[in-house]
Amino acid sequence: MTQSEALDILKLGYNIFLTGPAGSGKTFLLNKYIEYLSQQNIKVGVTASTGIASTHLNGRTIHSWSGFGIKDELSSQDMRKLLYSPQFRKRILSTKVLIIDEVSMLHAHQLDLVNKICMKVRNNPAPFGGLQVVLSGDFFQLRPVARGGQETYFVSSSDAWSEMGINVCYLGDCQYRQKDDNFIKLLNEIRKNKVSPANKKMLLGRKDSMTKNFIKPAKLLTHNNDVNAINSFELAKIKGKQKSYSMTFIGQEKLVNSLKNGCLAPEKLVLKKKAIVMFVKNNFEKGYVNGTMGEVVGFNKDSYPIIETISGNRITARPLSWELKEDEHELARITQIPLRLAWAITIHKCQGMTLDMAEIDLSRAFDYGMGYVALSRVRSFSGIKLLGINDLSFQVSEDAIELDKSLRKLSKKTEKNLEKMGIKKKREIQEDFVLKSTDKNQPYDHENNEEEDDEDQDEDHRVEYIDIEEIPF
Repeated sequence: MTQSEALDILKLGYNIFLTGPAGSGKTFLLNKYIEYLSQQNIKVGVTASTGIASTHLNGRTIHSWSGFGIKDELSSQDMRKLLYSPQFRKRILSTKVLIIDEVSMLHAHQLDLVNKICMKVRNNPAPFGGLQVVLSGDFFQLRPVARGGQETYFVSSSDAWSEMGINVCYLGDCQYRQKDDNFIKLLNEIRKNKVSPANKKMLLGRKDSMTKNFIKPAKLLTHNNDVNAINSFELAKIKGKQKSYSMTFIGQEKLVNSLKNGCLAPEKLVLKKKAIVMFVKNNFEKGYVNGTMGEVVGFNKDSYPIIETISGNRITARPLSWELKEDEHELARITQIPLRLAWAITIHKCQGMTLDMAEIDLSRAFDYGMGYVALSRVRSFSGIKLLGINDLSFQVSEDAIELDKSLRKLSKKTEKNLEKMGIKKKREIQEDFVLKSTDKNQPYDHENNEEEDDEDQDEDHRVEYIDIEEIPF
């Protein structure tokens, strides 16, 4: 399915699962849809399963948005606290579209929890209380993190998934990150757990290969302690003065901390001339994206670092902000130079990045998909230097493979239904969704409105409420 077709389907207001290989443009398309909803004055909850992923969309974690935080379940007392929080109720009630990115890392029971919370707060027994829900992700990438040996299940195993009448949009007609056909073939073989001997040999041939550039590539590693040790060691080796940049922030402490945790820029950034760095935010006008590598070659008169990128461009890195907004109101903001030390980075934190080159160590890979995520970050096969590998590096989940077959078929069905619909009918449904989703059709919050209902209110705009106790929780 093309991005244009998928965007048309999103605009219909259907519940959607947007998927496709790494580099197929899922996040780009979500941002296009968010922009469209904003232009139509439709309130959208922009979330992701992790803080890092949420910053790619200028959103927040689904755990924060839906109020369950770090809990795996909510007691009746917990639920009452949410129900009697005016700010929380307003957020859920004013939202018309809920986006959850990187759902491969969200547990099935967590999606069910979000569903039940939305149903109760909105007093609507429809899935997610009647919201349009857009899930996005790739089940071949990193899986939900297991806690205490618990079994993990994809969101496709949840009750909510089966109840929400989901339409699948599988992006696959264009690859925006890699252009090397042989490299793309290797990545596709990994997705099938069928790496050919020839392609395995080709990848192993990158072991200890030198990437030709004046900047040493970032090491992609499996463990955070190794990353921190390498970055600290390499910075200490450089002689000369260091410059420090402290993050500034405003807003509620809990929300500020959420932004800090999701932002790859450190709270205190320490740089020296000749330090290897990586941009951690997109700024197309200035010529860099999340993952652009460079070296600090100096500092300007305002003490901002000047970065020479791999492509030879010189960019002055100035502070940028990460914001958390709700209904166009800013709730929290952090501001920092959008850089981090980049001699090394973990594979978990590089998900969503695009790298020109990388030194990849998979000798300690401990879960399915880690090899696929690390390799698929790099633009070209020639940009990879392989430091180590184990058998798990080539493997993805068998559950993901079976699920992928089903998702491809469902996506073809979605395409055919769109084609049968015709242009006129499609536009009518899209316009009707916009009309129903504008502010004048917000659900009535009878818990926090002391005014009596207008007896002459248009029946079409009434919302039928049920007792929250009737919804199982």
